[in-house]
Amino acid sequence: MQAAWLLGALVVPQLLGFSHGVWGAQREWEGGCAGPQEEEREREALMLKHLQGALGLPARRGDENPEGNPEGKGAWATEKDGQGEEGEEEPTTTPYFSPSPSPTSEDTFTYILGRLAGLDAGLHQVHVRLHALDTRVAELSRGLRQLREVAGDTRDALQALKEAQSRSEREHGRLEGCLKGVRLGHKCFLLSRDFEAQAAAQARCVARGGSLAQPADRQQMEVLTRYLRSALAPYNWPVWLGVHDRRAEGLYLFENGQRVSFFAWHRAPSPEPGARPSAAPHPLSPNQPNGGALENCVAQASDYGSWWDHDCERRLYYVCEFPF
Repeated sequence: MQAAWLLGALVVPQLLGFSHGVWGAQREWEGGCAGPQEEEREREALMLKHLQGALGLPARRGDENPEGNPEGKGAWATEKDGQGEEGEEEPTTTPYFSPSPSPTSEDTFTYILGRLAGLDAGLHQVHVRLHALDTRVAELSRGLRQLREVAGDTRDALQALKEAQSRSEREHGRLEGCLKGVRLGHKCFLLSRDFEAQAAAQARCVARGGSLAQPADRQQMEVLTRYLRSALAPYNWPVWLGVHDRRAEGLYLFENGQRVSFFAWHRAPSPEPGARPSAAPHPLSPNQPNGGALENCVAQASDYGSWWDHDCERRLYYVCEFPF
């Protein structure tokens, strides 16, 4: 029993001293760590304040309480009062704050140079992006130029194909006119049963490799008359010829611009022998031409082959001629 009491008297005071030492060391460590952190924050705040003053920027309100703020002091006092009410007498260690030196002009310049370095790095990235965009634009421009060249070649090939098709259609029309129509010497005549105005009929004949019929003499006129009578009998249809006086009234020309020297105008029927001649024109078949400036194109009747002047916009059959 005496040995146990002796052991307790030796160990308990040591344990109490050890716990007190640990508690004190912990408080001293917390105070020592808080000091450098607070000092660093104060140094950054002061440097920022000097930089704002040098650059002329407005001061920004911080979230931290400045030194001497009564709110911080009140919180520290409340903590101390609470500890006092508990009645515990614990040794307190006052944190050590070293005075923060003011930032020098060298620190300010270092900060500004750092920011400028960041801006320079950003500009470098922008230049890299711009170079990439320029490269892409150059590639697209080169591709567009190639597409334009291909489109030009395709357009030329299409134009050549259209010209070849036009030549083929003209050749086909010429052969068809000579095979299906009537041939006289170095030309062939072919009747078309499509109703067209005189200009449209001329265009259709040209597209097939010919032109509207241009009978240049009596022999061609007689051949053309027999052909139209046999093709359209027993009806009498007017058929467009390639003769007009659109350029000047009374000046009749072929479609190729040559002046017409042979005419087959319709004349009113002669009165019967013994009948008195009438000065009034025949109501159904007056002498031609009689249309004046209103009728400038010539059509041939399919029964007797006589010429009549008509309005050029009237839609009639037409006859084409093709070179042989």
